[in-house]
Amino acid sequence: MRVGIVGGGAAGLMAAATILETAPQAELFLIERNEGLGKKVIISGGGRCNVTTGIQDVRTVLTKYPRGGKFLSKAMYHFPPGEVYAWFESHGVPLKVENDLRVFPESNNGRDIVGVFENVFATSNVHVLLNHAVETIQKVGDVFELQFRNGDKLEVDVVVLTTGGQAYRQTGSVGDGYAFASSLGHTITKLAPSLNAFYTRELWTAVISGLSFQKAEIRARAHNPSKSPLLRGETSDGRTPSRSTTGERAGVGYSFTGPFIFTHKGVSGPAVFALSAQVAFEEYDPKTPLSIEIDLFPDESTEEVAQRIEKLISTVGKKSFLNVVAMVVPKSLAEIVLFELNINGSLHSAEIGKKDVLRCVAWFKGIPLTVVGRGSGDEFVTAGGVELSEVDPKTMESTICPGLYFGGEVLDIDGYTGGFNLQASWATGRLAGESIAAR
Repeated sequence: MRVGIVGGGAAGLMAAATILETAPQAELFLIERNEGLGKKVIISGGGRCNVTTGIQDVRTVLTKYPRGGKFLSKAMYHFPPGEVYAWFESHGVPLKVENDLRVFPESNNGRDIVGVFENVFATSNVHVLLNHAVETIQKVGDVFELQFRNGDKLEVDVVVLTTGGQAYRQTGSVGDGYAFASSLGHTITKLAPSLNAFYTRELWTAVISGLSFQKAEIRARAHNPSKSPLLRGETSDGRTPSRSTTGERAGVGYSFTGPFIFTHKGVSGPAVFALSAQVAFEEYDPKTPLSIEIDLFPDESTEEVAQRIEKLISTVGKKSFLNVVAMVVPKSLAEIVLFELNINGSLHSAEIGKKDVLRCVAWFKGIPLTVVGRGSGDEFVTAGGVELSEVDPKTMESTICPGLYFGGEVLDIDGYTGGFNLQASWATGRLAGESIAAR
């Protein structure tokens, strides 16, 4: 059996390694358009490579995928995060679980993860074809014909499409897998960038660029809530918030609770990335912006925060109101809120009326921002891909084109940050490899 794996990213690497483990007699061709394997794997997690998640409960893990969670169930239970962790450690790469449950190599070097596969392939009969860009894939009878841009051709019995999406195009993820899948009869869903930062119309974020918060609830008002696929609040640890974050506010369709950071152009960070995944198919630009709100105190009610400030005023009434507010939030942000609300922060706090205190609290509980765009090329993953109803979730084989398998981001699957996208790639690649070996 001759197998052609198109794409040397996470899913392709795992598929190849799995076939070598379970069907060493197969002749493998691992085809990569770049000069090296796993380019996107290496740069993920800021170069440290967020290999997987430390969350062990698979049901919880599956809630981390805005799209594709149900489809992933078989693959995820078959090769869950704990087994991924054990697999890499058994291949000589010690891993660690950080406090936020992200998993990294102890070396903090993504190259060590790709190095595992390079070592496996170096002592096997796999043909690693680097700098080989596939131009077309056709099925003639029971054989797949791959035409390369350099004029070469390759015939194989089985094809695995693990080409990734079209995010981080500099790594070779240019979306050609969608064209290959389409030419072989598959439907490609609408595509959109996901896990990106938000650019805002408000310019004051640049003044406090770098200011971060470990826990905030960020909400978005959907343009058309009735058509929104995700109408629930979620937290960075997978729990549903104790109070409703949706349904009680007119037009609020999405929310996520977790860390975020102000930037020169808007807001970024894990909670923003997760919310961007939820609104991936919302169209927003300067003409039709997306309104978001940031609650800096998601675990406290408006009344509780107001009482905190009023208690401070009662004890340090001679301090300026600016300094009192700066005892609740960083001073740089306190200056912003007072400017935005046109409140004189130099007055003694005792001179400030309850109405202005409540105005400040309302602002902290729903900082209004107007999102006018995403950073071009900044997205981490692509939302959308090969239509999942056309792929067997038990094998990753096409239900339209026998002998064609899929893995990773080329499918209509995408997850939040925290190792979930690589976990999906390892799991689907593993399942595809074992299914091929069992043919």
